[in-house]
Amino acid sequence: MYSSITKKVIMSLAGLFLITFLLVHLGLNLTLLFDKSREVFNLAAHFMATNPLIKVFEIVLFGGILIHIFWGVTLFFQNRAARPQQYYVGNNSQQSVFSKYMIHTGVVILAFLVLHLMDFWFKSRFIGGMPEVSIDGKTYEDMGRLVVDKFKDPIFSAIYVGFLLLLGFHLDHAFQSALQSIGLNHSKYTPFFIAFSRILAIVITVGFIAIPVVVYFTF
Repeated sequence: MYSSITKKVIMSLAGLFLITFLLVHLGLNLTLLFDKSREVFNLAAHFMATNPLIKVFEIVLFGGILIHIFWGVTLFFQNRAARPQQYYVGNNSQQSVFSKYMIHTGVVILAFLVLHLMDFWFKSRFIGGMPEVSIDGKTYEDMGRLVVDKFKDPIFSAIYVGFLLLLGFHLDHAFQSALQSIGLNHSKYTPFFIAFSRILAIVITVGFIAIPVVVYFTF
């Protein structure tokens, strides 16, 4: 139905969209470190939970996740079927360590994402019983308190950091691979894309890891 190239392009565009979401999500979460009152975080969380456009965006986001996973898994098994036996001597010069395990880190990240959504998004939207806070005389769900309480748990924080490291490994190859898949592949610029992909992976990973670490030791 779709060619291998088309599948890679679709998966890559969905992946680039998810990277953009990660950067926005990181920016929101980092406000917890600079505003211990949690007002900015809680107001932003309330806006995201009640704004109709954001609700539409959530559907698009989940769609992007499903598309990225579906085509990633599909391409993985198609490539395996096309070459069922590994060569005795593989040519790995063009592959980073992380690129060989994209499907494996992706599966683990998916498991983490499900748990993460159950801990925060699902509980807020469907279960209720959230802590509340008053801001300017209005009552809001204290999502910030929920996050802080979770990260004060050393076991939860350690697991969270471990998953984030895997996310970093996944992202290390993801960005530059996505750009190549959509045609931005040039001998002059590819080294820049590889370097930028690594920097982006480090920034996102370190940024997210900083939140539980700082919360655990200073809050």
